Amino acid sequence: MSDRPSPLADPRSVFSPVDGDAGRRDIVVLGSTGSIGTQAIDLVLRNPDRFRVTALAASGGRVALLAEQAHRLRVAAVAVAREEVLPELREALRALYGSEPLPELLAGPDAATQLAASPCHTVLNGITGSIGLAPTLAALEAGRTLALANKESLIVGGPLVKALAKPGQIIPVDSEHAALFQALAAGTRADVRKLVVTASGGPFRGRTREELAHVTREDALAHPTWAMGPVITVNSATLVNKGLEVIEAHLLYDIPFDRIEVVVHPQSYVHSMVEFTDGSTLAQATPPDMRGPIAIGIGWPERVPDAAPAFDWTKASTWEFFPLDTEAFPSVGLARHVGGLGGTAPAVFNAANEECVEAFLTGRLPFNGIMDTVTAVVAEHGVPTSGTSLTVPDVLEAETWARARARELAAKATAEARA
Repeated sequence: MSDRPSPLADPRSVFSPVDGDAGRRDIVVLGSTGSIGTQAIDLVLRNPDRFRVTALAASGGRVALLAEQAHRLRVAAVAVAREEVLPELREALRALYGSEPLPELLAGPDAATQLAASPCHTVLNGITGSIGLAPTLAALEAGRTLALANKESLIVGGPLVKALAKPGQIIPVDSEHAALFQALAAGTRADVRKLVVTASGGPFRGRTREELAHVTREDALAHPTWAMGPVITVNSATLVNKGLEVIEAHLLYDIPFDRIEVVVHPQSYVHSMVEFTDGSTLAQATPPDMRGPIAIGIGWPERVPDAAPAFDWTKASTWEFFPLDTEAFPSVGLARHVGGLGGTAPAVFNAANEECVEAFLTGRLPFNGIMDTVTAVVAEHGVPTSGTSLTVPDVLEAETWARARARELAAKATAEARA
């Protein structure tokens, strides 16, 4: 493995960011009102001697919360993607700040990207969806450490991200990839035999494809161990999320797909494992809580004391592991396929899935129809644009086509079901 390219995420290589310092770290939080963002802010507020948030970005769906965050953290800048909510945001801030000067306000689809390049030590990208690609690239190009929770930006723009990232510049925030990151610190790259990515199995673990045909939106959103947004929760129910994580692990750690396995672990205590060539397997384990991976993302190479709960070893517990049912959940196999194709294929997979999840959540597509439609779109896409010549316009064009085609196929499936 020594002659392979350097991995994007390397626990042995600590990046020194532009405008960084050895004291309290300045952090820009993208997606501040979402699950990752709110937990990151909680972590920062509990560790004011270690971290300071300098800027916030959000979609604009929770204006009151965004204004409250800005006021409490005393940030220098606030960005919203939806320009139409800017007057509401300004009014909410004015009510909190009174006669004090307001932070700088940015609005529009490029606002988060602007903040990602602003002076700071670390950019935490907690945006959901492939719209996080531009901020990811901006943070890397500006020389910031990137705490990456937005897996989609790596999925759809892998070659673009790899072309910009310096060794150690990306610290993964997904619980699975933060686990792999920590376990990999125990050996050299030549020592690694395989990566084992764990999956909770979601709310439908053990069900057959036939039994999944009539599950509801409410069923899919009832995740047994994690509290997440609706898109990620549905992705966990279909195991698309796990498929994306397999691609992400391949890109982050430069391990071939045939050496990345998925195992179902319902308790979600073991977040992932690394098997070494001597037969040893190192597992990273904590109770399900994203504040631990977030703390790794923004604090590495130091650990943040009491970032998340630890196990109570005085109490009995059972940890189970099961093989993945690839017939009921074909998403991981399809993800391996598009990951192997590379280029624009992962972007097509991701975009089609986002459209199908939206159709399912709004009652326009049955649960099994999500993967059926995504599979059809991927098959129609054919030969992708080569990864070596991939550009941002290539990604956007592929996504636009995939979204439109997924909507067409979903509408057709709905019409046929009602006929």
